[in-house]
Amino acid sequence: MSVVFASRRAAPLFVAAAGIFLLTLPHAQAQWWKRAPIDFEECADAAEKSSTKAEKTAALAECNAKFAGRRKAGGGYTYYDFLQDRTFDIAGPNPTPEEQKKIDESYTAYLASQRRSNEAAQAAARLQREQQEQQAQQLQQVALRTEIERERVPVPVERPKILRAAGSDARPKGAPCAKGSFSCEWPRLSESLNELKKLFNPTSSKPAKKG
Repeated sequence: MSVVFASRRAAPLFVAAAGIFLLTLPHAQAQWWKRAPIDFEECADAAEKSSTKAEKTAALAECNAKFAGRRKAGGGYTYYDFLQDRTFDIAGPNPTPEEQKKIDESYTAYLASQRRSNEAAQAAARLQREQQEQQAQQLQQVALRTEIERERVPVPVERPKILRAAGSDARPKGAPCAKGSFSCEWPRLSESLNELKKLFNPTSSKPAKKG
């Protein structure tokens, strides 16, 4: 009899415990289905179900801050470093310490490359500027020499009218003439002819008597 009474007293406690278990089971199942997202894409899908636009914006910002990587079509994740404008393959939704170290080393090399490129560009610009200055100086020197040579060239003067007369036999008095030229030989030939005329016709030189 004592066993029966004991079982009767325990029956209400068992029913109460069963009720509590049935009430907590849906809540436990709901918590299992609402587990934390594993990557950005899953987090963004949950954010899309937000009731308001403000909640959606805040949820997406939280997803972006929580997960740095993005899914790849073939598996794995990729990380975009906007400072280098470059992507890196990573194993999980966030870079591991080793992966982050490689990304930082790559950024250091990127800065060094950018510095060398800037120095080379500055050197090229400086060389081009120096060449332009040298060319300008050379042009100035050429222009100066041209001006000096122009000043040294004598100004042409007008030729005398006697020399400018084409085919003229006149020449300045007392000026020497070329040996054998007609203008120099003609006076002597003329005198010789006059003397011959006097020899062959002596009367022509005497004056006629008045009658």
